Amino acid sequence: MIVTQELRKTFPGQRKLFRPAGPATDAVDGLSLSIPPGAVTGLLGLNGAGKTTTIKVLATLLRPTSGSVTVDGLDVVTHAREIRRRINLIAGGERMVYARLTGRENLWYFGQLYDVPRAVLNTRIDELLELVGLTDAAGTVVERYSRGMRQRLSIARGLINAPAYLLLDEPTLGLDAPIARDLRAVVANLARDGVGVLLTSHYLAEVEQLCGHVYVVDRGRLVAQGSPTALTAGTRLPHTVELTLAEHAPAVSAAVAALGAEFEVGVDAEERPTFLLRSPEDLAGELATAVVRAGGAIVRLEVNPPTLEDAILAMAGASPAVGAESGRAAVAAR
Repeated sequence: MIVTQELRKTFPGQRKLFRPAGPATDAVDGLSLSIPPGAVTGLLGLNGAGKTTTIKVLATLLRPTSGSVTVDGLDVVTHAREIRRRINLIAGGERMVYARLTGRENLWYFGQLYDVPRAVLNTRIDELLELVGLTDAAGTVVERYSRGMRQRLSIARGLINAPAYLLLDEPTLGLDAPIARDLRAVVANLARDGVGVLLTSHYLAEVEQLCGHVYVVDRGRLVAQGSPTALTAGTRLPHTVELTLAEHAPAVSAAVAALGAEFEVGVDAEERPTFLLRSPEDLAGELATAVVRAGGAIVRLEVNPPTLEDAILAMAGASPAVGAESGRAAVAAR
């Protein structure tokens, strides 16, 4: 597997005209993580959290300042050449193919760099072009490709050496929905076939679909890890339940007020009250039961559980919702 131990990457301060250099920046600060084979592992955080820097160190594009990084026991500094044969990188938004070559020529070139046998390479190129939907554009120079087409070609390039570990940094950035869906299917199949995948993505539904384990980083430091479900549950963020009655019903308002009192909050009732309940637990059932028992007619009931995005924001200290309301329920009527 890929293992980092107390990984640190420090960038020197930038020099400014007639001014001294600023302070050094720890883009990655003591990060320890593991990317096992046969699984998709997520690396999440806000912009500037250190995700891309971490991936570039794992890909041997940057040297660590301190700590260790190994790939199947090989050190990324002393065994960089051997490691590059075992891994590949797909980064959305970065130029990773040559614009003046055709799509097929790009794949042939990178296949040669990875010493893919010629007897295998032609067949693999055809399979990858079909996989990313570029068979008809294989003979077109890349400078005529759209952004989405270039990203699809970058995906094919990242698979040209049949890597044991695949590093994905925003791989679906700029892709149409059908191609992004196909890529997710490819990633899932690769993991089932034993490939170890590290994924960063701002599309958190993608992470929830693919990743069994997720690391959350903030300012280069590890702040949480676990499954997407466990991370979301662990933040104790509120479920939101919105319930609207068909008509004003004093008995129902009293019942909801009693429920609010149980959670130490007040409730105001209106002519057609809409009750909004926030709680670390999903109390939709309790609220609906209280309303029905009091004779109320529910015309709308909507439950919104906290999302992985909410959890990431909370763990990064960027969510105003975390605080006084995180440990108890809040009920309000509109």
